[in-house]
This record gives sequence, structure tokens and C-alpha cells, in this order.
Amino acid sequence: MQRVVVTGIGPVTPIGIGADAFLEGQHQARNGIRTITRFDTSDLTVHIAGEVDVDVEAYIERKEARRLDRFVQYALIGSELAIQDAGLSEDDVRGEHAGTCIGSGVGGLWSWEQQSLIRAERGAMRMSPFFIPSVIANMASGHVAMRFGLTGPSSSVVTACASGSGAIIDAMRVIQRGEAEIMVTGGAEAPITPMGIGGFAIMKALSTRNDDPAAASRPFAASRDGFVAGEGAGMLILESYEHAKARGARIYAEVLGGATSADAHHITAPAPGGVGAVRCIHWALRDAKLDRERVGYVNAHGTSTPANDLNETLALKAVWGSADAVPPVSSTKSMTGHMLGAAGGVEAIATVQALHHGVLPPTRNLHDPDPELDLDYIPHTAREQQVDVALSTNFAFGGQNATVVFGRI
Repeated sequence: MQRVVVTGIGPVTPIGIGADAFLEGQHQARNGIRTITRFDTSDLTVHIAGEVDVDVEAYIERKEARRLDRFVQYALIGSELAIQDAGLSEDDVRGEHAGTCIGSGVGGLWSWEQQSLIRAERGAMRMSPFFIPSVIANMASGHVAMRFGLTGPSSSVVTACASGSGAIIDAMRVIQRGEAEIMVTGGAEAPITPMGIGGFAIMKALSTRNDDPAAASRPFAASRDGFVAGEGAGMLILESYEHAKARGARIYAEVLGGATSADAHHITAPAPGGVGAVRCIHWALRDAKLDRERVGYVNAHGTSTPANDLNETLALKAVWGSADAVPPVSSTKSMTGHMLGAAGGVEAIATVQALHHGVLPPTRNLHDPDPELDLDYIPHTAREQQVDVALSTNFAFGGQNATVVFGRI
């Protein structure tokens, strides 16, 4: 079975675009949450989100960009950045030896809304012929494959907030089986729309700390009141170890294993005690052939919702046996907001950067720790600490869980 390594990363996030900017944003505990600028939020209870500030036309020709939903734009930008970061040319990735597997939780939500308005106001025959190709969730993988000529294995993963992690696991399996040498993988999402924000708000899932956006995303804090929506993409280049070594590639980390599981409990609430997450983490470590004691860091799902943060903490304590035994934990969402289907890709990037650079990212806004949540959440400040193994965990609506295990190499 082939070993799998990460050789390129392409983060498109509210705290930085590209590997260096994203790394700097983490180390500075940068805030990516601000008042929404894209549309009028006056009829909503939530006015804040983690918007991405990127010049799309610096990467995609204007005419083409207009035909693409924002989640596809982010996937294309992240993929280009990741390919460049890996030291690969377009000729290097073109062909059947390279493939794609990209996750998205909701796909082209902005296009759905815009075309629905046109249908209601002007009639069905005034809708765009690009409507359907704009919204279906596989179009991130499809457009990345077309843009770079990747004719190898291609698929998509749609498991809500676990989509990015699930895609990385599936891409890892493709390389392990010898079906491709290179996979472009990760997640992309663009849910900051009137319907997206309105829908999550009506569920009471979002923070309403509108007067203090910088402090709104506060995982593991006693005063957490919901997640903050974010957008963007986290794209990674996975390669077989032999292929990467043969071309002298810089290797960030090895993908040692991964697993998914189902809570089979509730459409939104996690199973009590995080039992589904416990199962997923155990299976991921088994897949990686590692004991729990080898893990030195966990990049948590850490959404800033009361139920998730409690159940995730309980799950980690169940896996390791006690609070004292759990390795350091932090939530990237405290900086970026919750990027839904892109979260797993972005947080995988944060995890491999932590392994590669020996600096663990912090959890912002943890000024009032919840007494029920008693782990080391790396509050406020990034921590210089070299670890050999790290986990990235994501848990989703529908009770779908995913855990990826990375190792320093």
C-alpha cells in the first residue's frame, strides 16, 4: 500500500490567502469576523460572518468567473495556490496520474438564490443556462479537473461540515490503492448569502454578538452563543511518497490514516457524550496503526456552539481516559469562523502547518473558560511545540463524523 504525503497547500480564508498569509494569520490569532458587506442584513438577527477578501479576477478570467458560483471560484483559486506551493507545473499534473476529490456541504447557494429571484420576478425562461452547472456540489471537482487537465479519479464528498475531511480521506485511499500519484483535495464553501445566514439564524445556530464581531467566535468559552459562518476553501496536494521523493518535493506531513462514522442520532444535535466522535477517532487511530499516546495535538471541530464544544470535549476525554491525558487542543474556527464544507480542508492545512513548523495555532477569545470544559485549548497565543502526530476532527449535521491523522516526516 502506497504511503501518502502532503506536498502543497492552498488556503483561501478570512484570515489569509495562500500558505504564508494563512500561517501568519494563525500565529497572530488574527480575527476574520466582520460585519457582512455583500448584502443587506437589516431583516436578519445575524449581521456578521467571515468573508473572504480575494481578487477573483487575478486567478480566473472575468467572463469565466461570472459563470461560476463563488464556492467553485474558491476551489479553483485554492487549487492553483496548492499546485504552485507543491512546486508542480500544470504539465506535471495534467493526465490520468492525477485526480480530484473535493468536498462541499451546500454547493452553489448564491446561484440558487439569484436564479430563484429571477424565476419569481421575470419567469423561468429568463434563468441562466449555467444555473444547474453552477449549483451542483461536484462542480468544484469538475472545474478543477477541467482547469488543470486532471483526468484521473474524480469524485466529490457531501457530508455537511465533515465534507472537506471526508474528501481528504477518500483522496488518500485513491493513492494508497495505487490509482493515482497526485490528488487535489480539500473543501470549498460559500454560504454567506441571505438564505444561508437566515437559515442558520432561524435555527438559533449562529452567534448574535453583532456589536462585537471580533469576539463572536469563542469556542470552549462559557459565554459561547453559536457559531459564526465563514467561507473559502482549503485545498491540498496529496502525493504518493515515492512520487514526491523522486521529484525532490518539500513534504509538509504524511497522511497516516483516517475514518468516518455516523452518530445515527439526530439531524443537528451530536450524540450525547460524543460517542460517534469517540468511535471515529478510535477508528482513525486504528487505521493509522497508532496508539493514542502518540498524538501531540488535536485541531478540534470547535464550533463555538454549546452542544458541540461540550460533546467534543467529552469525546476527547473518553478517547484518552482523562482530561490530563488529552493532548493540546485548539479551534481554528475561533479565527476563521465555521467554513462548513471547507472547514476540514482549511483545518487540515492548519494541522500540517503545525507539524511542519512546530507551532500550534491558538484558540481566540477564550477569556471565560467554561468550567465543564477542562482541556488545554491553547488560549489566545500560538505555542511553539514540536509534535510528531496530530489529528484534525470534523463533525456534521446529520451526525456524520470524520477524523484525519497526520504525522511529521
